[in-house]
Amino acid sequence: MAPRVLIPADVLQAGVARLGAEVSADHPDGVVLVSVLKGSVPFMADLVRRVSVPVEVDFLAVSKYAEGTGRVRMVKDLDIDICGRPVVVVEDVVDTGLTLTWLLGVLRARNPATLRVCALLDKAVRRIVPTPVDYVGFQVEDDFLLGYGLDFAEVYRNVDHVVAGDLAALSGDRSAHVEDLYPG
Repeated sequence: MAPRVLIPADVLQAGVARLGAEVSADHPDGVVLVSVLKGSVPFMADLVRRVSVPVEVDFLAVSKYAEGTGRVRMVKDLDIDICGRPVVVVEDVVDTGLTLTWLLGVLRARNPATLRVCALLDKAVRRIVPTPVDYVGFQVEDDFLLGYGLDFAEVYRNVDHVVAGDLAALSGDRSAHVEDLYPG
């Protein structure tokens, strides 16, 4: 089955512009944006250009200890001190809420002035742990998402829109959607 377009590029960019305006309005004196690698990189790059107040950017990465355990570890920590500063965590998609809840606990222990979450995509239908998402670009259903940072085996991150991919087809061949999503 071919991938189904969920959010076209122009609609994505309008959503990012709206989120940038919301973050700016809530942080008139500036903000630290913390991007969770790797999936949020395209979103972060576009969002930071839409924030109209002073902004600092930092990155962190988390990884599961073992698939299916739900346990995570930090594999790349922040380079800047967030103590006493307003922080917005930038996520590509919030799903079960397990990883984000853990991450917010780690960051909260560093005593930021405020700690909020900005998610491009909110898959609330899969939420296991109630997790605050202060800025939401788009609510999505329980589809397998690709594009705009979201990948399968590191492929499709550079697609400029979000699609629902066929996980069964991809599991057999990670290039299953290449012809559909890279027509040139």
